[in-house]
Amino acid sequence: MNDRNAPYILDEQVGFLLRLASQRHTALFVERTAGGLTPTQFSTLYRLRESSEAISQNALGRLVGMDAATTKGVVARLLVRDLIRVEKDTEDRRRYTLFITDVGRQLLDTVLPAVQDISEATLAPLTLLERDQFLKMLKQLI
Repeated sequence: MNDRNAPYILDEQVGFLLRLASQRHTALFVERTAGGLTPTQFSTLYRLRESSEAISQNALGRLVGMDAATTKGVVARLLVRDLIRVEKDTEDRRRYTLFITDVGRQLLDTVLPAVQDISEATLAPLTLLERDQFLKMLKQLI
C-alpha cells in the first residue's frame, strides 16, 4: 500500500472504502428507523441526552464531529421538530445552550432498539472478533 510505484486502485483506498461503508450504514439507518432522524440528528440528540448539563452549540458540534455550518443546520431542524430547545447562557449572553426536550427523549427511546439493530446489521459480515478489532482500529483512526 505504501509503494509509490504501484498503480492507484480506487477500490483499495481507505477514504473510498470508509465512504462506501458509511453509505451502507446510512442507508440501513434510513430504511429501518422510524421518526425521520438522520444518523447525525440521532447522534446529536443522543449526545444532548448524555450531557448532565447545558451544552453550547459549538461544544455539541465537537462532540458529534460536525463543523459549525453542519451543526447549525442540524440544530435548526431539531428545533423545528421540538426535539431540542435553546436558551441564552446565563453567564455569557453571547452564547446559547442546548437541551433535549421530553419529545426528543421519547423519540430516542423509540428509535434506540432499531439503531442498535442497525449497528448489528452493519457489522454482520464480520465475526465477533473481527467486529471488536474493526471498532478498535476505527477508534485509532479518529
